[in-house]
This record gives sequence, structure tokens and C-alpha cells, in this order.
Amino acid sequence: KWKGEGTTRNLESIAIGRCYDYIRNVNPAVGEKNCSGMWEAFKNAFINKDPCNVLPKDYELFINLSLHTIPPNKSLFWENNQLLVNTFAGRGRRYMSLGDTLFGFFGDFLNWCGQAGSTELDYESCPTTEDCESNAVESFWRMASVTYAQQSSGVIHVLLNGSSVGGAYPVPG
Repeated sequence: KWKGEGTTRNLESIAIGRCYDYIRNVNPAVGEKNCSGMWEAFKNAFINKDPCNVLPKDYELFINLSLHTIPPNKSLFWENNQLLVNTFAGRGRRYMSLGDTLFGFFGDFLNWCGQAGSTELDYESCPTTEDCESNAVESFWRMASVTYAQQSSGVIHVLLNGSSVGGAYPVPG
């Protein structure tokens, strides 16, 4: 049906586990967070909706529940080199990329979508940006990126991959 792979199996357990891993091990300085409440807010952003009609604002409650301070001078923006950035940032020890925030850590390397008129996740296939731009994953990362940019302050660091075929900003699809 869609071009993308389906929802990551055991998504709820993975997401809640990541939340606890983050607040206990990765960055305990963020303090207590309601990981189950975050999961519910995350899921409610896209469940029971047309998979091509999920908007960034649908994730607003999730973002608000997961929000924490990004230390000044530690923000690291990047394009087309995620694994290098993860290593370079040192899981927030050197820099804090979007994936090093709680909301980014929660969704990193996962896939998800719901189905219109159903409270079930779609494990068969999910829309890609090529199918439609307002899909669950694309809208999540748009909202997360805007929030990350708004929360960043001080010296901003940027890491681009200029060696990539097509340049640092590849054309989607």
C-alpha cells in the first residue's frame, strides 16, 4: 500500500524504554519525566488518523512533556551524516544534537504510522515523504527540529557532509 516499511515492532516498549534510559542513564540532569504519559501523547498524535494527514502540531503535547534545556553553545545542527554526528556529539557530552535530546532520542531510527479509523498501528507499511509530506514520521521530525532550533542558544555548531553525492542537502525521493 505505502512505499515505506511498517511501524517498528514493539514500538511502545522501545519508546518507553528509551525514555527511561534517557532520564536514568543518558542525561539524568533532565529530571523525572512521565514516560508512559509521553508515549500516550506521542501515539495520540498519529493514531486513528489518515497516515497522510498528521501535522507537526499534532506532536505538541508530546514535545511539551519531553522538553528540557539544551545547554548553551552545545547545539549541533547537521544534514546527511547522522552516524558521524552521533559519534562526534558523544551522546551529549561534547555537543547536543537533536538526537541527543529526549524527544529526539525517543524517535531516533524508528518508524511508525497509524490507520484512519483504527486504534491499531500499521505494521505492514507506512507512507514515505514521497507518498505524502504530512506523514507521522516526517511531521514528528519537523516539530522536533523546530523545537530544537527554538531551544538552541549561544554558539551554534553545524556539521554537513560535502562529500555526499548530490551535496549536503539531497533531493527527497
